[in-house]
Amino acid sequence: MGDPEGLVLGRLVVYTLTGCPHCVRAENSLSRLGLPVCAVDIREHPEIWGRVNQLTGQTTVPQIFFNSVHVGGGDDLQKLAPRELERLVRLVREEAVPEDGPPLPEERQSADSDTVDRAAELSAILRDINLLFSEYLSADGKRVDYKAMSLSPVFKHYCELAVQLQRVELQSLTREEKLAFFINTYNALVIHGNLRLGAPTNMWQRYRFFNYVSYVIGGEVFTLQDIENGVLRGNRKGVAQLLRPFSKTDPRLQVALPDAEPLVHFALNCGAMGCPPIRTYTPQDIDSQLRSAAEAFLENDDGCVVDSEKGEVCLNQIFKWYKADFGGTEEKLLNWILEHMGKSPKKTSLQSVLSSGTIKVRYLPYDWSTNNTH
Repeated sequence: MGDPEGLVLGRLVVYTLTGCPHCVRAENSLSRLGLPVCAVDIREHPEIWGRVNQLTGQTTVPQIFFNSVHVGGGDDLQKLAPRELERLVRLVREEAVPEDGPPLPEERQSADSDTVDRAAELSAILRDINLLFSEYLSADGKRVDYKAMSLSPVFKHYCELAVQLQRVELQSLTREEKLAFFINTYNALVIHGNLRLGAPTNMWQRYRFFNYVSYVIGGEVFTLQDIENGVLRGNRKGVAQLLRPFSKTDPRLQVALPDAEPLVHFALNCGAMGCPPIRTYTPQDIDSQLRSAAEAFLENDDGCVVDSEKGEVCLNQIFKWYKADFGGTEEKLLNWILEHMGKSPKKTSLQSVLSSGTIKVRYLPYDWSTNNTH
């Protein structure tokens, strides 16, 4: 299988100066490696340049880093042996930036003529990206034909589009635009990660997958955890997470929604059969789309089962993991579920059980098997 160019775990950084011909040549060479290039203009960020001087002992530009590996300037890049350059490219693709990685500005540079800064263009990019997947999803959106997708020129085109996410401007997005954009991006990134790394098969692999698989969006790295818990859940701790995804000084915090959005749990697909189906979301009427997804999920026995005779409600593990988003107590959770169910015999049964005053709640086993069609 070819190596998709849109997915990277690390970072390629080049410190440049506007008008410097050596910098232009270096950036052109780096752009051919198929990695998103994070260019930092030292005139705009002199405080960064001082720290780079200390790291490198150099006073000239460009200065190039693959993760924390300092290559040097443009001439040094050209002198690299092909095998060594291949090793560095693989390093950036497969390994996250260590804590001693090269410094970046705390705030993104202002948008330039190449920046995708209009919501309409942003929505179009994500709509195109997700429509590319439609050919490889089962009719119900629950399964993905990963093998066929990996061999398809459609997927190659998707990889080229994914690289463009680094130029997206996120600051001006409305709540509705953020919801649609990041839900679509999350589902696309999970599929891309499965194709690149294979599906995680145990707890440790899942932890690593969701904490390291990432896209560069608007100049910042967003992992799956960052998207789900940092942006869509209002910067809340994820499952088994000790800290919030974004610190108070993290520039990505500006993108986070102000509060957790419970309905996103019925739109995010982590690549397992226990997840909700994949579909494309648009900013227009996003709340109605998400509510419809919740109704469908709750009507399915994978999401909720009501046993009137036993006075028992069996729920998907999602409700246990994210109970805080649904009110924090089982009583509030069940009332939330009742409120978001469509009119159906199941809703009538739940109303009957709730009115009885004695109710048992238990959680169904989660199906972690991969959603691969084969």
